[in-house]
Amino acid sequence: MAYKNKEDRNIKREYDLEQKRAGAHEARMERQRARRALDKKGVDRTGKDVAHVKALSKGGSNKNGVRLEPASKNRSFARNPDRSMK
Repeated sequence: MAYKNKEDRNIKREYDLEQKRAGAHEARMERQRARRALDKKGVDRTGKDVAHVKALSKGGSNKNGVRLEPASKNRSFARNPDRSMK
């Protein structure tokens, strides 16, 4: 993006956004590796999601294990009694 003045550019914000994108990319690649491993074993995963035993967002990896779950279960979040997310 072109700026008239160098002072208008928020380099710290740009760096922070780039770091977030890099983290998302790594998690996406980890999920893709898990899918490929199941496909290589010949597992039929039609209509199911590959779910990590310990979620990638909570520090899990393919080494912790993966399982097949219905999309509705894998994409939902645990809730507190007041319906807020845990």
